[in-house]
Amino acid sequence: MTAFNEPEAKLEALLDIINSSARQAISEYKKTGHGVPSADATTFHPLDLTTDTLALKKAIRLLEGAYHQLSSILAPPQHTVMNLVFNYNWACAGVALRARIADVLDQHPEGLSVDKLADAVNLDKIKVARVLRALTLMGCFKEVERDVFANNRLSLILQSANNTGCYARLHTEDISKFAGVVYETMIDDEFSRSHEVDKAPRVFAFKKEGMKGNYFEVMKDDEERRVDFHRAMLGQSDMMGASTVLHHYHWDDVSSVVDVGSGIGAFSTPLAKMFPHLRITNQDLPEVMVQAQNAWEKSAPEALLDGRVEFMPINFLEDVPVVGKDVYYLRHIIHNWPDAEATTILRNIRKAMGPNSRVLIHDCVISHTLQTPGVGTNGLSIAPEPMLPNFGAGSHRTYQTDLTMWFALNSKERTLDEMKVIGTAAGLALTQVYDLVDTMLVEFRIAQS
Repeated sequence: MTAFNEPEAKLEALLDIINSSARQAISEYKKTGHGVPSADATTFHPLDLTTDTLALKKAIRLLEGAYHQLSSILAPPQHTVMNLVFNYNWACAGVALRARIADVLDQHPEGLSVDKLADAVNLDKIKVARVLRALTLMGCFKEVERDVFANNRLSLILQSANNTGCYARLHTEDISKFAGVVYETMIDDEFSRSHEVDKAPRVFAFKKEGMKGNYFEVMKDDEERRVDFHRAMLGQSDMMGASTVLHHYHWDDVSSVVDVGSGIGAFSTPLAKMFPHLRITNQDLPEVMVQAQNAWEKSAPEALLDGRVEFMPINFLEDVPVVGKDVYYLRHIIHNWPDAEATTILRNIRKAMGPNSRVLIHDCVISHTLQTPGVGTNGLSIAPEPMLPNFGAGSHRTYQTDLTMWFALNSKERTLDEMKVIGTAAGLALTQVYDLVDTMLVEFRIAQS
């Protein structure tokens, strides 16, 4: 273990990490044969659309963690703390999303004056200009002439057809409301000590509007919200690079997969295309299975014709999945539920497992900023010194996702130890962890008695 006794030595080490990780990221872009992306690009870089960007994401995790840590050391503390608070970018992005500003600018690649843009979206031109100036400061949209704006590579995400934009809109419209009442829920007699789904900040925020039931029960009766949610989940997968799992798990050694809580097939559809030998079972609520079949008919009809995929309704809190399959895969499922319900889901899966079956939980994994000497990490990566061992701000999205789960569902992302607890309670033992940067793939098998 290197000793960084002198503050300047820490700074120099962080500078070295910034330099080396940035060069690694540049190298990953160059490997595509298309060079590095331009800040003013009006199309996505080919690497933006690639399913396996793990090497790039590892480099960016180091880069973001190191430069934020360096800045927080060198900048005055009042500067850094107020940067945490002075952050209304989510509100400005919400305006751009709801007004479909990026859609309008898509018709004007050379740029559009703020006067004409404001007329097109029926908003005040001075206020539209202020929103766009705040976003262009962060590299989203570009000002090609004074008060003339155009799209760039970042603002393309805010187009209405983009699934990650749909995920962003979910946060700017809904999650922001839930976040606004967090302290109130922490001091409220009914909500403060409860970890039940129906005591989430979401429920507190919406109780005056008459909303009842959990998040998923509300969606059942609202088709538009349900469609938007499934699109947002596709966007979340894109944002977190969830498709990386297709490249970094030994699917060639697997014959059958059950996608538990499959949605419309964000994971199982590309899995079927990439590994045509697999027999895949999609399992989710009945109304979701109807949507899923329609989606597969459009995106992967060959899998339906070959009989390689089936759709079986399930309520995973009550029912046992299809029995005896090789892999039971859960992406962004366990993190939706408090421990009691999460354990119930895993127990139901345990009942369906054969002796060689495995459970794959694909979620974020939380780790501490302080690494206890002598304690293993079970396969989780540790940042090089003097960075925080959990990569600090390089893991920003993971910890913000944890807060999102709390605000919306009173659930959480878990540490590996917390995953082991619910796994053990269900009769499962953790066997391996795959570091996919924003998410982790955690493998469980039947515990040996």
